[in-house]
Amino acid sequence: MKVPQAGAVAAVIAIALTASGCVFGEDEDQGTLSIGIKFDQPGIGMRETGGAFSGFDVDVATYVAKELGYKADRIEFKQVLSNDRELLLQYNEVKFVVASYSINEKRKEKVDFAGPYFVAHQDLMTRADDTSINKAEDLNSKTMCSVTGSTSAENLKKNLAPKAALLELGGYSDCVVALQESRVDAMTTDNAILAGYAARKENQGKFKLTGQSLSTENYGIGVKKGNKELQRKINDALKKMVQDGSWETAVKKNFGPNYKYEPAPAITPVN
Repeated sequence: MKVPQAGAVAAVIAIALTASGCVFGEDEDQGTLSIGIKFDQPGIGMRETGGAFSGFDVDVATYVAKELGYKADRIEFKQVLSNDRELLLQYNEVKFVVASYSINEKRKEKVDFAGPYFVAHQDLMTRADDTSINKAEDLNSKTMCSVTGSTSAENLKKNLAPKAALLELGGYSDCVVALQESRVDAMTTDNAILAGYAARKENQGKFKLTGQSLSTENYGIGVKKGNKELQRKINDALKKMVQDGSWETAVKKNFGPNYKYEPAPAITPVN
């Protein structure tokens, strides 16, 4: 797989806008398929030491790409952050995004979604020796961490812990470091992501999940707004992945035998 350096989105946009008659990222001309994934989410989308990729989203993206006619060596994975997923699609830097991308009405104004292909629930992760945080409301006198552009922190601040202090960082790995260094008291995002971090060899025994179910997150595959043909093709690929057992195999491989997952969700038809 080709692995590009993650460039600044602003620079990419500037190039796309100023290049006369040029559409940035037309992968078909190069024989590759650019897919946006997370690089720092164990169990979901992770760039390992040495450059290999692992995670459930990586397996889903690879399966979909295969159904679209692209073998693994023609996939170009590009790093996306939570707050730049829409821009990467709008300016054709990636063909689609598979990056723990929760479907909501605000995002649907800017992009279209195939799927959903997975259901997660928002939870909290604290240090293993912290007994002061057992529910979301306990964060009202605490500091929590989440990533810029994530729906998790917005949900907590608006509905559950309005007095909590919030530290927003660029990636979840940054929040894990902040939690370990006691700069924050908890981090919040989807349980699948938190479980992946807690299970990493270097983190074992350091963190715990509180077991909350603070929201329901339906992960979808983002495509450029109006690309109904691609949206339908991806839906067909996802249906096949569930039917032939590859979906369940990927879930068990990436989240472990003890992870309590919900069955594959029903896919929303394309209008």
